Amino acid sequence: MERKKFIQSLALLPLMSSSMKLDSLRRLSDTLPSTTRMPVLFLGHGSPMNAIEENEFVAGFRATGRSIDKPKAILCISAHWETKGTYVTAMDHPRTIHDFGGFPKELFAVQYPAPGSPELAKETKALITQTEVGLDDQWGLDHGAWSVIKHLYPDADVPVIQMSLDYTKPASYHYTLAKELSTLRRKGVLIVGSGNMVHNLRMVAWDKLNADPYAFDWATEANDKMKSWIRSGDHERLIDYRAQGKAFDLAIPTPEHYLPLIYTLALQEKNETASVFNDQPVGGSISMTSIKISAD
Repeated sequence: MERKKFIQSLALLPLMSSSMKLDSLRRLSDTLPSTTRMPVLFLGHGSPMNAIEENEFVAGFRATGRSIDKPKAILCISAHWETKGTYVTAMDHPRTIHDFGGFPKELFAVQYPAPGSPELAKETKALITQTEVGLDDQWGLDHGAWSVIKHLYPDADVPVIQMSLDYTKPASYHYTLAKELSTLRRKGVLIVGSGNMVHNLRMVAWDKLNADPYAFDWATEANDKMKSWIRSGDHERLIDYRAQGKAFDLAIPTPEHYLPLIYTLALQEKNETASVFNDQPVGGSISMTSIKISAD
């Protein structure tokens, strides 16, 4: 090849690379055609035993599943997958992870064989610009995901992927990152945050776990303020949760169960409202409060 033509061909490589990337994104978008906007959920998942017990929380999850159109896929942000950096599961068949101990063998026997979606994982990676997202083939579905999603879709016939929580980043970072996922809602993807708004295991009143709903005063104070700000759309104070006083410090001793709520709130649009369900305390220091964001 002549030197001049060779140099010209090198100059075209960036354009070809960009064109190939756009073609790839178009193909991914074609796999998830546009739909009406899906709701967004935050599910207070509580004990893994909710996977196999019959109680008011399980009934609330099932009722919520029936209240929305069946999604084409689910993207779950669970409190139980923390990483340095951000990852999405990209395998065809995610394993059911029993990431707990001290529970009956019946719980360890539960499998939730929902398919994965490498296509959705790639599209999620492509949508996020503020950080590099890794494609993971090792994790699977932890109990923050499968223990609640199994009640929404018991036939395990909806593809599910998980996105990890970068434990090195503040709530404001997660809020901004979550907003980049908004277009998925119009492609039939149900985005689910799974955690607990109030979650302090060190202060659980174990003698009241099976009693009537019971909450410490600080847990009630924090939960009520959270609900008030969620309903009014005051996301700034919820993002700045460390500035909200002692009740919040006790309710959120570590951020991993709270941050999935931040993802859910970030996806709320102007004409949408937040409704509350499963709004009960457990053991004094855990709130099962769950949120549905939708236009209805």
